[in-house]
Amino acid sequence: MDMETALYRLGVRDDTLSVEEKRFLDEKGYLPLPDLMLPQQTTTFIRRLEELIADEGENAGKEVHQEEGSLRLSDLINKDPMFDFCYTHPRLLAAIRHILTTDFKVHSLNSRFATPGKGLQALHMDWGSDEPEDWRKLKNGNYFVANSLWALNDLSEENGGTRLVPGSHRWAMQPTEAMKDPTAPHPEEMVVSVRAGTVVVFNAHTWHGGTLNRSGDFRRVMHMAFLRRHLPQQTDQRKYLRPTTAARLTPEMRLLLDV
Repeated sequence: MDMETALYRLGVRDDTLSVEEKRFLDEKGYLPLPDLMLPQQTTTFIRRLEELIADEGENAGKEVHQEEGSLRLSDLINKDPMFDFCYTHPRLLAAIRHILTTDFKVHSLNSRFATPGKGLQALHMDWGSDEPEDWRKLKNGNYFVANSLWALNDLSEENGGTRLVPGSHRWAMQPTEAMKDPTAPHPEEMVVSVRAGTVVVFNAHTWHGGTLNRSGDFRRVMHMAFLRRHLPQQTDQRKYLRPTTAARLTPEMRLLLDV
């Protein structure tokens, strides 16, 4: 089975995204998709993630990354069938296809709960390369990675919503090349302010980073990322694949996960 067939079987059509949505994604480097999750879904996901954080304790997130000031989890696809929703939704997949064509697979699914008073990140891209040819391709609009931010609660400037620099995916440079301090505000940045249940898909070459959580509660998000099929996954799905996960996967899901 090829990826075009798999995506069709998962409900992706040429008009799954509107012409206006595709244009916005091309120009700005991100696209909010409201209401991909129902209110009861966000509540259920938060509850399950909190259970996993408690169960894993000091080991939480270690498969990929642990970060001071945030509660992280990694390898979520192996940890509950409910997370299959996050890499098979047709609206999400249509946006990923628009960025990467059909040459993509799952990169990783992680969660990040920024604690009050923490969460500030330097502006960054979710990609880097030492190969000049890769940067030439990037300048010509051939992208390598796409990501999505799943808002499990409302995101705002108050609770440290992610900041994006619209259009920066076209600059083909790292923030460190243009800024003395990538943790500082950028004059063209905007903070993602969306209601719970929204998924913000973004070209992962768009400069982005978490901001300071000034609220009294966690800022709860998941990150569902994809990349070109020839590149190594952040979470090696073949290495971590559990028998219980393998037993439930459809051929389309196996192709997406590359297992």
